Amino acid sequence: MSTRKGKKAVKNVPLFHDEVKTRHHILLTPTAWQRLQQRAKEQEISVSELVERWAMD
Repeated sequence: MSTRKGKKAVKNVPLFHDEVKTRHHILLTPTAWQRLQQRAKEQEISVSELVERWAMD
């Protein structure tokens, strides 16, 4: 699990990755969104981070 403890968030400065995340748009069914939210909650991360980890795997 990633943690920000001891790290201050600064705009346009990545905390956990080599580059800054940018906004993208995807369309999902309500069921898919709920499942992503549940898995992210179980891992104590955001849905964005869950998708990032899946894509970089």
